[in-house]
Amino acid sequence: MKKLVAVLLAIMTVISLMSGCGKDKEDEQKPQLVKTQQVGQKDLNVEGTYTGTVRGRYETNMSFQVGGRIMNRNVQVGDRVNSGDILMSIDPRDVVQQSNQGDAQVAAAKAQLDLAQSNLSRYQQLYAQEAIPAMVLDQYQTAYNSALAQYNQAVAGAETGHNALGYTALVAPASGVISSITAEAGQVVGAGQTVLTLVQSNELEVEINVPENRLEDAQLGKSVQVSFWALKGVNVSGTVREISPMADPVSRTYRVRISIPNPPSGMQLGMTASVKCQESAGSHNDGLVLPLSAIYQINDTSQVWVVDKSTDTVSLKDIKFEKIGDNSVRVMGLNVGDIVVIAGVHKLRQGQQVRLMEDQ
Repeated sequence: MKKLVAVLLAIMTVISLMSGCGKDKEDEQKPQLVKTQQVGQKDLNVEGTYTGTVRGRYETNMSFQVGGRIMNRNVQVGDRVNSGDILMSIDPRDVVQQSNQGDAQVAAAKAQLDLAQSNLSRYQQLYAQEAIPAMVLDQYQTAYNSALAQYNQAVAGAETGHNALGYTALVAPASGVISSITAEAGQVVGAGQTVLTLVQSNELEVEINVPENRLEDAQLGKSVQVSFWALKGVNVSGTVREISPMADPVSRTYRVRISIPNPPSGMQLGMTASVKCQESAGSHNDGLVLPLSAIYQINDTSQVWVVDKSTDTVSLKDIKFEKIGDNSVRVMGLNVGDIVVIAGVHKLRQGQQVRLMEDQ
């Protein structure tokens, strides 16, 4: 009985293995299913898509006009503030002392001025009586002029000290949102050192970075379409307001600011936006547009898989390309009508037989 069971198990194992091998062989012979796109002469209305961020048009780096130790920080990142709100304050004791010192210098200079005035008046009388020569009178006139200049200088210094008393509080110049804080209570900061950034939230716009070879498509005053990842189905019109005069030295892109005349409800600072910028008519009309996923890149060689419909096989073709957005490229080296694989390009091999999705 045991021998019979063993024989049956062996037979079932062999049958299972044969079935599996047959299935594997069948799978190996089944052509790879690929997603393709037939390229055609590019439309003059091709749009480049760029990812950007919602920013405030006016972003102010706030700093104290006098140095000192920060005593109070009254805001957090993300807080909304109103014009006139005190954001931070520094220890005023040193500033008060300097102000008092200035007042003392004014008092001393005033005493010297009064003495010089008194002496000058007395010697003017003596000169009128011809009791002294003109040279002596000139000396007292010069002494008075010097005392007057020192007094005026002391008054100006005291006014500067009084003004500095008002600089110990950092006041919001406008309503907005605190986007960053770079100093804490107890920290000693210098005059002019940035301690926080205030973004005026009453006028928001979108900032994108455009490659230098696409800059002509983002001209000042040009209309663009803007959508937001967090606001589904919301599309608004925007206008190119500002283009940086210099490219970023690392990314070789230009910062472009898009104004939004009618911002949608819910648009907030820091949101991710997508900007569609229509290509300028007559520019770059020597290429064909494909998704970025179609590019098969090996080291410095750029290629695409082209399908031969007569044999349903793929072969690599050398091309050159340039990006025209986040996910689109303009390809040179293809012919109108070529069928190009646009997904899974790193899973194919030269001469491999494929099936097109649209043929299924």
